[in-house]
Amino acid sequence: MAAVGGQEGQQQVKKVVLAYSGGLDTSVILKWLQETYRCEVVTFTADLGQGEELEPARKKAELLGIKPQNIFIRDVREEFVRDFVFPMFRANALYEGVYLLGTSIARPLISRHLVEIAAEVGADAVAHGATGKGNDQVRFELSAYALNPHIKVIAPWRLWDLTSRTRLLAYAEERQIPIAKDKYGEPPYSTDANLLHISYEGKALEDPWVEPDEAMYTRSVNPAQAPDEPTYVEIEFEKGDAVAVDGERLSPAALLTRLNELGGRNGVGRLDLVENRFVGMKSRGVYETPGGTVLLAAHRAIESITLDRGAAHLKDEAMPRYAELIYNGFWYSPEREAIQALIDKTQERVNGTVRLKLWKGNVIVAGRKSPNSLYRLDYVTFEEDSVYDQRDAQGFIKLNALRLRLGAMARGK
Repeated sequence: MAAVGGQEGQQQVKKVVLAYSGGLDTSVILKWLQETYRCEVVTFTADLGQGEELEPARKKAELLGIKPQNIFIRDVREEFVRDFVFPMFRANALYEGVYLLGTSIARPLISRHLVEIAAEVGADAVAHGATGKGNDQVRFELSAYALNPHIKVIAPWRLWDLTSRTRLLAYAEERQIPIAKDKYGEPPYSTDANLLHISYEGKALEDPWVEPDEAMYTRSVNPAQAPDEPTYVEIEFEKGDAVAVDGERLSPAALLTRLNELGGRNGVGRLDLVENRFVGMKSRGVYETPGGTVLLAAHRAIESITLDRGAAHLKDEAMPRYAELIYNGFWYSPEREAIQALIDKTQERVNGTVRLKLWKGNVIVAGRKSPNSLYRLDYVTFEEDSVYDQRDAQGFIKLNALRLRLGAMARGK
């Protein structure tokens, strides 16, 4: 059996597939790979709905000597929402109770394409631009190794001496790598964006006492400036997945785009969080997830009338573990897949429609209905009924109180 894939510069590399954005960091990495390993470089750029034109990445790669047949740009928006975001939302996944995992859930998809392209072009390695301090290095590499245990992984930030923005810029200038003019006056934070969210980290945000600058936000209006009149929206679900908005059936990516527009317009989905990174340190991140925030509220609302109590509570118990697995990069682990199977089983009858009211940063459930509803008005009504004998509750309570009474008697009360 061949040896398990090795890390970084320990082995000779003939061809490497680089996760490439076209920005300063990955452009420098591209040139560094060529110089350091004397290898052929293949670039992969994913359209995850980040809202940027991707053709400039192609032109920049060509300018840096990449052959046209070695430049891969793929629109993966539908795949991203259908195969990654929606399964995660069936679980109502929240890391540390609040974070909707927008960055985390994109990494296994990117890794899958890196590994697939490597097999397609005969590459023996993949490379990424994640730093040695963050979570993304773990997510990329755990996914890559799970999908191809023999792949080599190159993480330049753990190898080179370009340890500052000044050194990166100097390296780029020396090798005539085009640099966007605004990189010299870069914003006081770094961002990661996809169809589910946008994150802001670093620099001005590193002090958790400092309030984020309002000008930073790009996907939502300030709740105070949101419309005075609420926006009502109806979301239809089939087997736990949203399939229509206001009666219009939409593809997964189109549906999330619509919810982003509605949520952002009403100031929904902002989060300022100090979180625990997998590598051990705490970090402060600010997130905008307007559509995801709306979707989570709607999904929990439809589950409230379609899920049995035991199934619902079991899901809630499993959710923190599931969310942590995604955050830490274990999407392709057997335990995540096992929990997913449990979650998906619970969603078989999660069908129906939820009506929400979006108003000045709030998502308010205004109604829910389902052909599979477990809610029975004739059982819960405060009016007279003929189906529930209230006298039955006396024995129910006494039996549940028995162990408590025995305990009290044992303590001499």
